Amino acid sequence: MSLFGKTKMGYAVVESRHLPQWRTLLEEGIGLHVTHAGEDDIAFRLDEHARRIIVRRGDAEDVVATGWQLEDEAALEAVVSRCRARGITVASGSAAAAKERGVASFVTVQGPKGLAIELFTNATRADAPLEMLASGFVTGLGGMGHIALTTRLPDDVERFWGELFDARLSDRVAQRIAGVMVDIAFLRLNERHHSIAIAATRGLRLDPLRTKVQHVNLEAASMDDIERAFARCRQLGFEMAHEIGQHPNDHQISFYVLTPSGFELELGWNARKVDEASWRTASYDAISSWGHKPERSGVAHRLAENAGNFARGLHSLLNPEFAPLRKP
Repeated sequence: MSLFGKTKMGYAVVESRHLPQWRTLLEEGIGLHVTHAGEDDIAFRLDEHARRIIVRRGDAEDVVATGWQLEDEAALEAVVSRCRARGITVASGSAAAAKERGVASFVTVQGPKGLAIELFTNATRADAPLEMLASGFVTGLGGMGHIALTTRLPDDVERFWGELFDARLSDRVAQRIAGVMVDIAFLRLNERHHSIAIAATRGLRLDPLRTKVQHVNLEAASMDDIERAFARCRQLGFEMAHEIGQHPNDHQISFYVLTPSGFELELGWNARKVDEASWRTASYDAISSWGHKPERSGVAHRLAENAGNFARGLHSLLNPEFAPLRKP
C-alpha cells in the first residue's frame, strides 16, 4: 500500500511557560479561534477541527508533538506495521491526551530529534461558528500546514519520512546563510508542496537551534489576511524573524514571527499545489525570491545572533542526535 496522499498534518502541541503571550500571538496576532482556555492549557481552532494548536504549561519552550492524520485505519495500520518492522516502538496515547488533542485516539512514535510523531484517523469536529480575526485558513487535503527542522542527520530524517509515509521530494534549496552553506529538502505527503522541510549545514554538520522545530507554518485564505496579521503582530510587539516575502519553490508569500517560545511561526498565502502528473524536482539557490528580511538587521545584532548560533552548533557536536532508523 502506498501512503502518499493518505497522510496530512493534523495538529501541533507546544509546551511553554508563557501561555498569556501565546494566547495574544495566536488569537490577537494571527487571528485564530480560542476553543479552550484553562489555567494550564489553551487550544486553538482554525477550521472545523476542534483543536489544531494546543499550548500547554511546561518548560520545553518548543513543539513537543505533531499529529498526523491518516486517511483510514488501514493506512494507520500500515504505518504502525512499518514502524514495528524497523524496530520503532509504537505506543498508544491515553484517553486524556487524545481529548487534549481533539482526536478520538492516537498512537505515538519517537521521531527524528526526539519529536513525538502522533498518528490518528478521526478528529473531533466542532459545530460552533469560528470567531476569528482571520477570514480563514487553507487546510483540507493538504492538512493544517507544515513543519521545518534543522538536523545533523538529514539523510536519516528523509529516510524516516520516505520509508514510513512514502514522502516524495518536491525540491531542494542550497543557500549560504551567515557564512555557512545550508541545504534544505522539501518533502510532500500529499498535494501540499511540502509538509516537512529539512535543513542541514553542508560539510561539518552543526545544529544551531535549541528547539526541535525551526518553524510551524499555517496558510491563510487571503493576502489581506497576511497583511492584517503582519500589522497586528507588529503592533502587539512581536518580533518579525522575517518580514513579508516570497519563496521561489512553493511560491508562498509569507512572514515569520518569533513565538514566545523562541521558534518561528510562518503565516503564508497562495502556496502552490503539486500536480503529480507534471511535477519535476528542481533545485534553487535561494530560499526567498524577494523580501523575508529580518526585522533586526543591524551589524551588532547579526554578529550576536551568528555567534550564538555558532556556539549552539558547536555544542550540538557533543550530543548525539536521535534518529529512529539510524543503525548503531
